[in-house]
Amino acid sequence: MDGVIRTRVGYSGGKKKDPTYRRIKDHSETLQIDYDPTKISYHKLLEIFWRSHNPTRRAWSRQYKSAIFYHDQKQYQLALETKILEEKRRGKSIKTEILPFDKFYLAEDYHQKYQLRRQKNIMKEFQAMYPKNMDFVNSTGAARVNGYVGGHGTSEEIKANLKTLGLSDEGQKSLLAIFNRWNN
Repeated sequence: MDGVIRTRVGYSGGKKKDPTYRRIKDHSETLQIDYDPTKISYHKLLEIFWRSHNPTRRAWSRQYKSAIFYHDQKQYQLALETKILEEKRRGKSIKTEILPFDKFYLAEDYHQKYQLRRQKNIMKEFQAMYPKNMDFVNSTGAARVNGYVGGHGTSEEIKANLKTLGLSDEGQKSLLAIFNRWNN
């Protein structure tokens, strides 16, 4: 979505060092979002967060719990306010925890841009654009395409951004076909 610069998956919320997917220890799987606050607000990101999952269900493990990791008092207050509003809207108790951010550990390569990695033809184009994996992980275009192949965004957004993603004509057609399957 417009304003999101980068997304990365990883682990946060625990005290033990260097978690991995196989040894997650006391951490939870998390999504780190870098965004431009002049284009999208923290409040809007919270609205999307609440809509994108069922926060009323108790997580069956610490690894998969619903949590918001705040960076300052303003983020904490807004997260708490939106949680209260969401409880009223749903008429149920919200299980999402609001926790202070401490450290983010980047997940293994195969977890990054998971939806995009499943699209072999489009992924080949990104591998050609970004031979170094960290450049791929940090790419705004890869973050956007990962969202689009997962069915997120609007038709207007994908049409406005399609030419800016670095994909060939064939890659653009493939992306549109995948996106349209989700949204039709």
